[in-house]
Amino acid sequence: MTKISILGCGWLGFPLAKALLENGFSVNGSTTSTEKILNLKNVGISPFLIELGEFAINGNVSEFLEGIQVLIIDIPPKLRGTATENFVAKIKNLIPFIEKSGLKKVVFVSSTSVYSDENKLVTEETIANPDTESGKQLLSCELLLQKNSHFKTSVVRFGGLIGEDRNPIRFLAGRNNIENPNAPINLIHQEDCIVIILKIIESNCWGETFNAVAPFHPSREAYYTQKAKEYDLELPIFAASKPSIGKTILSDKLEKVLNYQFIKDSL
Repeated sequence: MTKISILGCGWLGFPLAKALLENGFSVNGSTTSTEKILNLKNVGISPFLIELGEFAINGNVSEFLEGIQVLIIDIPPKLRGTATENFVAKIKNLIPFIEKSGLKKVVFVSSTSVYSDENKLVTEETIANPDTESGKQLLSCELLLQKNSHFKTSVVRFGGLIGEDRNPIRFLAGRNNIENPNAPINLIHQEDCIVIILKIIESNCWGETFNAVAPFHPSREAYYTQKAKEYDLELPIFAASKPSIGKTILSDKLEKVLNYQFIKDSL
C-alpha cells in the first residue's frame, strides 16, 4: 500500500486526505491544532501535530515521513495583511528531513500569484515574475524543491480556491469601488484540486509544473454580480475609473499531460 503524508490538513488537505483513503492509500496528516487531532484520527488519518517554524520545526517530522512514498506540502504562506513570516525559511527547515527520509516524490501546492498581474495569457512557459510577497516566496520555495536532486517535485499552481462553503463574493458583497471590473477570474473548485493531485500521483508524473485554473474566465464584475444574486447578497459595486488589469491563466498542459477534464468547468 502506498503511504502518503499531507503536511497541512486544512481546507484542502483534509478532504484530500479522505479522498486518498477512499482510493486505497494510507495517509499521515499534519495539523497545528490539538483540537483537530481527533478529527483526523476519526476518519482514518494517522494524525501528527507539526508546525513549521522559521528557525525550527515543532513535532515529530521524522516519524511523519518514515516509510512514506509521497509527501504533499499544502501549507500556504501567512503573508496577508500585516503578516510578514519567512515562508522560505520554513521550507528550508523541512528539506533536510525529506532528504533523510529517503522519499522521492513531492507535490508542492503553489499559486498562480507567482505570475505578475498583466493583461496577457499565461502558460507554464510564461516567466514567473511575482509582484506580491506571497508570490515571491512561493516561487522561491518551488525552485528550492525542484532543484533538489534527492527527490522529484511536481508543483501545482492553483488559482483562487473556491468550494461549496467558500467563494470570494462573501467578502466582496456590498463593497464599493472594487477595482479591475473587466479583469478575468482565475478560480478553481476544491473538487478539481483534489482530483488533480490524485491524477499526478496515480500517473507517476514528477518533476513537472502545472497551472490549475478552471477554463472559465468571465469578468470579475459579471461573475461576482451573478454570484451575489445567486446567494441573495448585496451587489458589489465596481469602479470603472481605471483600466482593468488581469491575467488569464491557461491550464492546457494539465489537460494534455494528465488527460484531465475539469469537473467544475464553469463556476
